[in-house]
Amino acid sequence: MKHLEAVVVVTKKVKTHGKHYGGAWKVAYADFVTAMMALFIVLWLMNSEPKIKESVAGYFKDPTGATKKTGAAVGGGGEAIAKNTDELANLKEGIEEALKKMPEFHEALGKQVELTLTGEGLRIELVENEGGFLFESANATPTASGRRLLGVLAQQLGQVPNPILIEGHTDAVPYGPDSNYTNWELSADRANSARRLMEPNGLRPGQVKQVRGYAAGSLKKPDRPNDPANRRISLIVRLPDPPKAAKTATGA
Repeated sequence: MKHLEAVVVVTKKVKTHGKHYGGAWKVAYADFVTAMMALFIVLWLMNSEPKIKESVAGYFKDPTGATKKTGAAVGGGGEAIAKNTDELANLKEGIEEALKKMPEFHEALGKQVELTLTGEGLRIELVENEGGFLFESANATPTASGRRLLGVLAQQLGQVPNPILIEGHTDAVPYGPDSNYTNWELSADRANSARRLMEPNGLRPGQVKQVRGYAAGSLKKPDRPNDPANRRISLIVRLPDPPKAAKTATGA
């Protein structure tokens, strides 16, 4: 008689990992939060004053703040900058009209006298020529025409509250190798000479904030470093600094 062998059945459970969803939900959640934030901003703008709406719209049209309706400083700052820009534009026209009435400077306007509105303010370039329009050769003594021109400009610039910077520039022609005096000293001395002449002739006390000497470091004609046009004085009527935001108490 045969014995039946017992059959042993072994059951193995195979463990499987749960479904992996990844990080896609995080992206969707971030999009949702962004959309909600945009919605709240739109609702806030819809209930804001017209000046605030114009300032915000102006920022997206011109983030640099050069337009009249700028968002650079909501709450009056943008309007103040725009007003000051208009005043500089009027100042530019006033200087041009004053020089046109003077025979000795009528032809110089646009050649020896260049006025440009920039992001920094009104830049007035007084450009030298071969005959010595502004200063005597190789020194910081103004010529008769240079003194008269600086005096006229001082009377015009003293009428605005804006701060003024004065820059001196030279060409790349060096002094002799044995000279202790260089273009650095000359450019700074000419800028300072212009300040000394202008302050008692119309500029307000303390209106000049800086006097700079660049030597040949900022050539007007880089392709012609020895050109007389590189010798110049730059008067910069600066826009005022934007108002600083009020500091909040931190408890520190």
